[in-house]
Amino acid sequence: MSRRRLLVVGAHSADFVWRAAGALAAHTAAGGEGLVVALSYGERGESGELWKQEGQTEDNVKRIRHEEATKAAAAVGAGFEAFDLGDYPLRIGQGPVDRLAELMRDFAPHVVLTHPDRDPFNPDHPVAHEAVASARLLASGAGVASGFRTAPPSELLVFEPHQPELCGFVPTVYVDITAVFERKVEAMNKMAAQQYLREYYTQRADQRGNHARKVTGDSGIRQAEAFQRLLPHVVGAL
Repeated sequence: MSRRRLLVVGAHSADFVWRAAGALAAHTAAGGEGLVVALSYGERGESGELWKQEGQTEDNVKRIRHEEATKAAAAVGAGFEAFDLGDYPLRIGQGPVDRLAELMRDFAPHVVLTHPDRDPFNPDHPVAHEAVASARLLASGAGVASGFRTAPPSELLVFEPHQPELCGFVPTVYVDITAVFERKVEAMNKMAAQQYLREYYTQRADQRGNHARKVTGDSGIRQAEAFQRLLPHVVGAL
């Protein structure tokens, strides 16, 4: 049996850390393969701490962000690839969408995670969602025989945004990350440019753990991450 493959695509290099590092760690701990794609480094709008350094340059911020994200991905057993498309605004033409579709054909993920299609506080996140959704369709050819190389259709879920109630996000899946939570903490610690988010997402993992306990009655769940499924889940029986 082939290893299950999980692809996480973020608008910026740190997005996966806060929202899906636990799911990645659980996935790879179970023997799966994980890959993170960052469409940009978030060098302009997500790296405020780095820009406080005298003489800072955009190229150096990108270098630091690449190193941080690579180490964070490694902490949860995943690979990291950056498209370096620029941020604030993130503009994605057909070329990068085709590149992402080709990556999906090569990697053939069973599951793809990305941003929701709405975010009133971040202009780049909906752009990333649209690109991922389009690339997924192009990669799979709508699940039928096509005149080009395809990969099997992947499941498509969105990870939890910073303010879910304003982004139309309704959790439909909780991933228990209790056993791998320290790996998520390690990944968060690697993102030195955004350490102000660590406490928030630690608290969010505890809150979602509480919700997952109520759903399952499993008192052993302490931390969880929330996701919203965008496509039906096909099963053989209920």
